[in-house]
Amino acid sequence: MKVGCIGLGDIAQKAYLPVLTTQPDVELHLQTRTPATLRRVAAAYHLPEERCHPDLDGLLARGIDAAFVHAPTETHPEIVARLLEAGVPTYVDKPLAYDLAACERLVRLAEDRGVSLSVGFNRRHAPGYAQCLEHPRELIVMQKNRVGLPEEPRSFVFDDFIHVVDTLRFLVPGTVDHFGVRAKTEDGLLHHVVLQLAGEGFTALGVMNRLSGSVEEVLEVAGQDSKRQVLNLAEVVDHKGQPSVRRRGDWVPVARQRGIEQVVLAFLDEVRAGRTISARDALATHELCERVVLAIQEQAGLGAV
Repeated sequence: MKVGCIGLGDIAQKAYLPVLTTQPDVELHLQTRTPATLRRVAAAYHLPEERCHPDLDGLLARGIDAAFVHAPTETHPEIVARLLEAGVPTYVDKPLAYDLAACERLVRLAEDRGVSLSVGFNRRHAPGYAQCLEHPRELIVMQKNRVGLPEEPRSFVFDDFIHVVDTLRFLVPGTVDHFGVRAKTEDGLLHHVVLQLAGEGFTALGVMNRLSGSVEEVLEVAGQDSKRQVLNLAEVVDHKGQPSVRRRGDWVPVARQRGIEQVVLAFLDEVRAGRTISARDALATHELCERVVLAIQEQAGLGAV
């Protein structure tokens, strides 16, 4: 199958290309508007010139069977729309777009055309997180923190905090009937945000602090007097009296540890089988992110942007 990779930045080079280039039935085509990057990446994977495209028109002319979009977020609406209109099953990095209305248009377009649209929420496939579905989840707490990176609220939430939002949605064991947000914003920049989702018998908290002094990601699920903790997607600690630690194997690839290998293979399997992937559940995560942004803006006295 012919597969296009659109955008060759860090995420494509570090996470996706190492997976795509090892699939025996994938004829990989690259597309970026940066000639030097196109030549360098193609050389690294020994791809011939005819599989390198400086524009989307050239890529589409090759009759690709699927596409992975790793271009900057602001370009997603135009690129994804072109692919869907051409009938190409499309996987796109989160977020689908910064603007909820644009997200909704793309999901409707995919449905109208009967074309697969998948959004890259890889944490649902990360082994440590997926295994938390087996654990009692009366309380869920997820932190994803960074150092020295306060940011404008919309890009903060849609580019990064969206992972926390989607992971909470993935793990909550029932219907959410309570939504709450607290945040600190200074000079128009968001420093930290806390999201609370709750329903009958459970509470979920999502935290992101961009001035935390540490880059870390910690997930905890607890219930029935036991707790499972996942540290930086690599180490799982079960607590029931005494802690029991399971660490990532020395030879486990980072793409597998973070669920990227699994989500790529799942998408390709659906395309091969001719099954259509719906982006409706991914849209629900974007809708929740929009609510978070609006709550932050209201608390900070910021106008909608």
